[in-house]
Amino acid sequence: MRALVVEDDPDLNDQIASALADAGFAVDRAEDGEEGHFLGDTEPYDVVVLDIGLPKMDGIRVLEAWRAEGRKMPVLILTARDKWSEKVTGFDAGADDYVAKPFHMEEVLARVRALVRRAAGHASAELVCGPVRLDTRASRLTVEGNAIKLTALEFRLIAYLMHHEGKVVSRTELIEHLYDQDFDRDSNTIEVFVGRLRKKLGVDVIQTVRGLGYCLQAPE
Repeated sequence: MRALVVEDDPDLNDQIASALADAGFAVDRAEDGEEGHFLGDTEPYDVVVLDIGLPKMDGIRVLEAWRAEGRKMPVLILTARDKWSEKVTGFDAGADDYVAKPFHMEEVLARVRALVRRAAGHASAELVCGPVRLDTRASRLTVEGNAIKLTALEFRLIAYLMHHEGKVVSRTELIEHLYDQDFDRDSNTIEVFVGRLRKKLGVDVIQTVRGLGYCLQAPE
C-alpha cells in the first residue's frame, strides 16, 4: 500500500511517515499544499493524510482540486481540535475521515487502515484468502495459523493482493503501489518477490495471468 503525507510541521510529518512505514506502507511526503497537490494528482495513492493548514495552498483547496480532477483516493484530514467548522468544510470538500490535533498515532493508523479497507470493499480488519490470513491491525500474515516472516516489500505485495483478492493486478500497478517515488523501480523485481512469496506461503493462492499480471484466489 502506498500513502502520501502532506503536513508542514517537519517533526509531525516525520512521525506520521515513520508510523505508516512501520505499518507496511510505502510513503511519499510533502510539506506544502502545492507539492502535495502535484503528488496526489500524478501518483496513484491508496490513502492520503492531509493537513488543513498548509503553506502555498491550503488543504481544503488541495482536496477540492483533487476531487474536481477525478482523484478518488481516500483522504484523512488533520484538523484543529476546537474548529468544528474545519471538519464540516473538509467533509464538504471530499474528505473521508478526520483526526483532530493533538492525536494519538495509533488512532491515525487505525483510521488509515479502515479507509484503505473500505476503499477495497472490506469491512473486517482481518483479510482471508483460503488458509492465508492478514491481520491489518498487527501487520501479521499467517498460513493455517502459522506466522510467515516477510520482508517489507514482500509484505506490501501480499497486502496489496489481499486487499484486491479476485482481481487481476498488473505488474505496473504493483510497482506503483509498492514503491515510493524515490525508489529505483524495476518490473523484474516483482517476479522475484512473487516467487519468494509463493515459496514462503506454501499454498497456491497467487495465480499468474499470462500477459496481464497476478490474481490472488483461494485454492479449490
